[in-house]
Amino acid sequence: MNSAQQPLQVRHATHPDQVPGFDTAALRETYLVDHLFTPDTVTAVLTHHDRIVLAGARPVSGPLTLGTWPELRSEFFLERREAGIVNVGGPGTVTVDGTKFELTTGACLYAGRGAREVVFEGTEAAFYLFSAAAHTDFPTTLVQPGEGNRLELGDQQTANRRTIDQYIHAGGIQSCQIVLGVTTLHPGSTWNTMPAHTHDRRTECYLYFGLPESDRIVHLLGKPEETRHLVIADRQAVISPSWSIHSGVGTSAYSFVWAMAGENQAFADMDDVDVKDLR
Repeated sequence: MNSAQQPLQVRHATHPDQVPGFDTAALRETYLVDHLFTPDTVTAVLTHHDRIVLAGARPVSGPLTLGTWPELRSEFFLERREAGIVNVGGPGTVTVDGTKFELTTGACLYAGRGAREVVFEGTEAAFYLFSAAAHTDFPTTLVQPGEGNRLELGDQQTANRRTIDQYIHAGGIQSCQIVLGVTTLHPGSTWNTMPAHTHDRRTECYLYFGLPESDRIVHLLGKPEETRHLVIADRQAVISPSWSIHSGVGTSAYSFVWAMAGENQAFADMDDVDVKDLR
């Protein structure tokens, strides 16, 4: 069994006043998380915004075991953490402490604090992991696409018709502080989360997937009155601090995993931004 993994990348927290001085390279280095899905290894990034860890696992040649990193000072990864795992590739399995779970594309598995061994399998699978600190234990739980709380939002006339599958939230899979789901844009729709919002009590991360190789997403970030953008490819993630908007438009339809951690789990706890107020 393979336990290969890359060194942990560490991103320090940033202040909104820093962003106007960032050029494109600095924006990408600070907020873009790419190369998460390297074959036969586990790759991870720790952001000091709410101590979130983002990781990717591609078990192409055989099973991959999730290890820990010296920077976490833990005996095993989930010793003091919880994680939401979403399969953004072909079918695969995740085994948690001896129990194997089948994950189709877009399925979500929650692994609670104290789970000692997590093993990824599936030659075509690509597992995305979002982890936050945890103060108590909740059971490992699997939800397949369509089995969680499903919302239909947006309108084709505004190019943001989308299906939202809420997986980890107050009315679904229980967790300490993670809120997680998957949004899928309908054919012909390209905008997500517009009108935009912030939520000063939570950091949110997006992992885009299902985007054709030749297409891109323009992801908006920063303070509403002084926005910046990143050009995003398939299976790349963005770290969005609590003070930043997080919205985007693609050159074709796509899906994305949205995941939050912070002070509360209220899905509607957001501060809306009127489109005409964006700069």
